[in-house]
Amino acid sequence: MARILITGSSDGLGSLAARALVEKGHRVVLHARNDQRAKDASSACPGAEGVIVADLSRISEIKKMAKEANEIGKFDTVIHNAGLFRGGFKKTEDGFPSLFAVNTIAPYMLTCLMERPKRLVYISSMLHTGGDANLKDIDWKQRGESGWNDMQAYSDSKLHNIMLAFGMARKLSNVKSNSLDPGWVATKMGGAGASGDIQAAVDTYVMLAEGKTDASGKHFYMTKEKSPVPAAEDKSKQDDLLSMLKDITGCSLPSA
Repeated sequence: MARILITGSSDGLGSLAARALVEKGHRVVLHARNDQRAKDASSACPGAEGVIVADLSRISEIKKMAKEANEIGKFDTVIHNAGLFRGGFKKTEDGFPSLFAVNTIAPYMLTCLMERPKRLVYISSMLHTGGDANLKDIDWKQRGESGWNDMQAYSDSKLHNIMLAFGMARKLSNVKSNSLDPGWVATKMGGAGASGDIQAAVDTYVMLAEGKTDASGKHFYMTKEKSPVPAAEDKSKQDDLLSMLKDITGCSLPSA
């Protein structure tokens, strides 16, 4: 059975996927941003191997999480599920909008700092289609709080997530790296009125976590491959994003 880490797994799809994987006999490590959320995560998934507590909006906490994860041991799969949707600019102690830190910086840094797993899964969204394909001002330093737009920032980050998945598939040897769009489903983020198939979304998490496909550098929706916007598949843009994140964080990808 596999050892699997799921970020942002105190509720929503992360928690549902964790429970499904535990029921299948896998060793699942959860993640929550604070102690209370960690209690919630454990209560929702009592069969989990443990919970790592880290606020992924803070670079120091991202580094701490990577250290704790490496101390647990090598993971077969890491699912980068944690994400923010709305809430305004919320500048972090590192000077970034929280959404950018959690949705883009955290999955990049954890990939750089954690021991390489067999499989990487990055959670995107159908809203990636509205992301800025030119990768201008990805950290919002130029536009600042006055220019902030929740929807644009979220859409940008979901495009980044696919580009990260595809870039890692090219850059990291012996790793299957893919992204998935869970669809608009009835979670706290999606809202009660969401019409998507939540079970199909969970099934896609499980499929990729277990390595039930040989695909790498692909995007999935409802367990099937689906083409993202062309910019996400542009290798030069993927490299540009990785280079920008290296400069922003000071973290480099491990050698291939």
